[in-house]
Amino acid sequence: MEEEQRIEDEDGNVLTISQHPPLPPHRKTHSYGTSTSTSTPLISSSSKRNTFRKHSLDEKTNTFYDEFLPKSSSVPAHSGSTGNELQEYLNQFTGTKPISIPLPIHNNKMCKNKKTRMYLILDRFQSLLLVVEVMGFLKYHYAAAIRPDRPPSLELRPHPLRETQVGWFLRTIASTDNQLWAGQECGVRYWKFSNMYEPGCGIGTRMRRGDEDAAPFHESGPSAPTVCLLVDDGNRLIWSGHKDGKIRSWKMDQSSDGTTPFKEGLAWHAHRGPVLSMVMTSYGDLWSGSEGGVVKIWLWEGLEKSLTLTVEERHMAALMVERSYIDLRSQVTFNGVCSISGSDVKFMLADNFRGKVWSVGHLSFALWDAHTRELLKVFNIDGQVENRVDMPSVQDPSAEDEMKIKFVSTTKKEKNQGSFSFFQRSRNALMGAADAVRRVAAKGAFGDDHRRTEALAIAIDGMIWAGCTNGLLVQWDGNGTRLQEFHHHSFAVQCFCTFGPRLWVGYASGTVQVLDLKGTLLGSWVAHSSAVVKMAVGAGYVFTLASNGAIRGWSILSPGPLDNLLRSELSSKESLYKVQENLKILTGTWNVGQGRASHDSLISWLGSVASDVSIVGVGLQEVEMGAGFLAMSAAKETVGLEGSSMGQWWLDTIGKTLDEGTTFERVGSRQLAGLLVSVWVRKNLKPHVGDVDAGAVPCGFGRAIGNKGAVGLRMRVYDRIICFLNCHFAAHLEAVNRRNADFDHVYRTMVFSRPSTQANAAAGMMRYLFLSCSLACSAYIFWLVHYFGLPFVLSVAAGVSSAVQMIRGVNVHAEDGKPELSEADMVVFLGDFNYRLHSISYDEARDFVSQRCFDWLWERDQLRAEMKDGKVFQGMREGQIMFPPTYKFERHQVGLAGYDSGEKKRIPAWCDRIIYRDNRSASSSVCNLDCPVVSSISQYEACMDVTDSDHKPVRCIFSVDIARVNESIRRQEFGKIIVSHDKIKSLLEELHYIPETIVSTNNIILQNQDASILRITNKCGKNNAMFEIFCEGQTTVSEDGQASDHRPRGSLGFPRWLEVSPGAGIIRPGQIVEVAVRHEEFHTLEEYVDGIPQNWWCEDTRDKEVILLINVRGSCSIETRSHRVRVRHCFSSKTEPKDSKSRSRRVQSNVLHRSDIQHLNGSSDVAKDLRNLHGP
Repeated sequence: MEEEQRIEDEDGNVLTISQHPPLPPHRKTHSYGTSTSTSTPLISSSSKRNTFRKHSLDEKTNTFYDEFLPKSSSVPAHSGSTGNELQEYLNQFTGTKPISIPLPIHNNKMCKNKKTRMYLILDRFQSLLLVVEVMGFLKYHYAAAIRPDRPPSLELRPHPLRETQVGWFLRTIASTDNQLWAGQECGVRYWKFSNMYEPGCGIGTRMRRGDEDAAPFHESGPSAPTVCLLVDDGNRLIWSGHKDGKIRSWKMDQSSDGTTPFKEGLAWHAHRGPVLSMVMTSYGDLWSGSEGGVVKIWLWEGLEKSLTLTVEERHMAALMVERSYIDLRSQVTFNGVCSISGSDVKFMLADNFRGKVWSVGHLSFALWDAHTRELLKVFNIDGQVENRVDMPSVQDPSAEDEMKIKFVSTTKKEKNQGSFSFFQRSRNALMGAADAVRRVAAKGAFGDDHRRTEALAIAIDGMIWAGCTNGLLVQWDGNGTRLQEFHHHSFAVQCFCTFGPRLWVGYASGTVQVLDLKGTLLGSWVAHSSAVVKMAVGAGYVFTLASNGAIRGWSILSPGPLDNLLRSELSSKESLYKVQENLKILTGTWNVGQGRASHDSLISWLGSVASDVSIVGVGLQEVEMGAGFLAMSAAKETVGLEGSSMGQWWLDTIGKTLDEGTTFERVGSRQLAGLLVSVWVRKNLKPHVGDVDAGAVPCGFGRAIGNKGAVGLRMRVYDRIICFLNCHFAAHLEAVNRRNADFDHVYRTMVFSRPSTQANAAAGMMRYLFLSCSLACSAYIFWLVHYFGLPFVLSVAAGVSSAVQMIRGVNVHAEDGKPELSEADMVVFLGDFNYRLHSISYDEARDFVSQRCFDWLWERDQLRAEMKDGKVFQGMREGQIMFPPTYKFERHQVGLAGYDSGEKKRIPAWCDRIIYRDNRSASSSVCNLDCPVVSSISQYEACMDVTDSDHKPVRCIFSVDIARVNESIRRQEFGKIIVSHDKIKSLLEELHYIPETIVSTNNIILQNQDASILRITNKCGKNNAMFEIFCEGQTTVSEDGQASDHRPRGSLGFPRWLEVSPGAGIIRPGQIVEVAVRHEEFHTLEEYVDGIPQNWWCEDTRDKEVILLINVRGSCSIETRSHRVRVRHCFSSKTEPKDSKSRSRRVQSNVLHRSDIQHLNGSSDVAKDLRNLHGP
């Protein structure tokens, strides 16, 4: 009876009854490695063969040499296949170009076959090594500290383990002239650029875990999670927006000693929801955006008053600011109709070129006048102007039909039809739910999200750039006109950063790209292993914050010649920052056949050898089976639920065997139906292990049921990625191709990423479906098996499961076309692979086993043959098998006499195996930072004394050498190279070069609505000059005509009576830029209370004076040269004539000329007329 309930059991033919659908090949060539007489050899047959062993049974020896190499010197190819077909298949993984990757092997010799266009390497022993296997699985994974495919970076904060960051994740960064600030889940922190090359404190110090190797930083007291940061250079403040709706200020110049957290300054409750975005306009006003399309303005006059209050008056200051805002949404709402979108204001941007502000949601844009605060334009992502009428949302009927289950009430007549109609309707409901989820997933997870705006930035030329979910880069002009679009990467844009004539783009894939202002791609590299969520410029670096918390600094000159010099110098100092670790890893696999193990069995299998290992990885198969369990397991997977009581029993029992809690600690586990994988680590290693992720791939019944498939765990150990995969492949002697296809499917589709927001949304809907239907499932699941048969039951579960797999399938963060497993440093496959012995009878196999002639049996092993032909486990290795076949035994019978002696007499086979790969490209590779993980097998055996199952447990102990980087020392060496290397110092001089510029005057007088032209000239004949204009301060002129005590506004903004246009721009070599300085009629000031204007009064009519600060720098300069221009506004002027000639004369007369300035007739006279003119 027990055998009849098992799914795809060795005795059953379930999948043949259910007519398992044929698996379509992934390529034109059906065989990856079958050598034929028509295949073209890449190396002459007379080439010297490797004297080393090529697989474990080529010769009889007691050494554990475990290298697998091709069995012949010709590249495996399918009969009749062509080189073009092979290259087409390779292009799935590597792109359209032939693969050529030089590996760090001494005395290498490159060769290339023109027909197959596949590059190979001959090592010193003249044995063939495939750099990239035909299947595309053996990718060359750059794990070195100095990678050749990206510029060297400054590791300001190395990647912390995720488990150490709970409650402390970094969310955003912003840069000042001498600091880098970061917003985190419990406040803010900052790094001083003067200390950015200093070493960290290391593990075991008072420093919190995750920051042991980070450069020294200062941290604030606790607060609500920080969402956004804003730099206010004028008042030396950092403004932060928080999840609790508060805006807080922090002084840049903190007097913290590094041990005491610094405190916030002015803080007030700005929004009911989180503060999603903030910006300071060119007039010093603070704008903030929140949920529901809410935009508020906090006028500088109110902020200035509150900032002048003492600490004791801080509460009063907060109350003053909280009520002195302008609610823009209410101002554009008339008769209940709002002109702007009700979506969250995710981004805000200040266009100081034109005095405008952009407020942006994911799908809509609003353009405002920063001076008058009027709404100028509302448009969508296509640039089309919208006449928006926001009314209460009404659910889309079509979406509603897809999102709900239609339960139709039954009539009396239907009720009399008996149980059959009831079960049929229930089945239709489940299938309808699965179909609804599948349609929703195909649409893109509840909406057309691929064009959503995810990032916004303004370039030095005044163009606005927006990044979309589909990787599209859209360029807008300052008036909201969509100009052009570019597409350089398929992943979502996450952030922008502009500096000089370059635009930096960060993507969800971890890729960073550098573009010029025309959209031309200048460089691209993988900057992080996770999404780049924020970027900031400071101290000659573009700092990138990854979602995993790492912060790296990239030279603003990258990509360029500086990269090669840094790479070479850092490589030469590798011995200073390289650290090598050694640990032992115990892995075990066991098909438990739905049974339980005794304590003695677990001691024999794991406990007896765990005393000196650091990591234990265990994989179990057939923990629990049966039609009802598999169907329910598939349904549970759709709602993000996994595990079972039997699986938990195994975890607890193995944990007790390993002394969990005292000696070992379980770091992760994953169960899919009858498959279970779990990993324990020794407690003293736990600080170096983290980022544990799990994944599962079903391979049974339409790739949806977990009776066959794989579960895996991925983790970082000493900053290297190690993966453990527990697999159970298709059964039966003749199903070799299906087993190969199962491996192919698992390797390609295994995803370890945590559920995304998209998947969570789908899972939420599926939870509703699951809870609504679970009672019905429980009631009739076994009846369905009896009445309809197993295929019907599995079709229901497969429908739901495949829909969710469709949703989860988009959650891949690896590089384009690469399986995630190819990015790991070490991968261990263990499990019941079900490969059998071929061309041998039961009696012959028993005789060979009894005589311990395993070499003869090994020649008949299907897995050995498939691996040598390159059809499965490409580029991987297995230890030498010195134990009897582990399948199939009668339970509780000791010794080799326990092999199956029943009616079917299954042929003994090595079904249970452990296969792995590391970073080695050759057996002679040594452990270093270019090849950081090198492992060897010290023990590979089966526990033949365990009789609790029809399979014997297998274990393998690896001795693993891991090379890692001491990031603190490397950062120190990085700094030493920067300041001491002559060639690098010469290249970095570009960061300090400023083109020579002159300004036409340093004094301007304006009267009511006057205008004056300020000319800025770039005297350099080769390089562009970048300029920005700020207001350094303003004051009131006394009766004696003296002006003093100039006070800056927020972010060095202009007073409301002054307009400067353009406020920034590019000056071409030898060209002039004319800046209009105008007086704006602004005689009335308003006071707002709770967003409503309450008081009006006339502006102060005394004369005023401001100091304009014109900062000029080069294209890549981190330094500026400043020109100062005094602008005085006088009210005591006579009424001016209004005709154009008089107006022209008045504009000229309002400039206070210096003795060395002449009037300019045109840009062509610049060199002659302004030759001797110097800026102040």
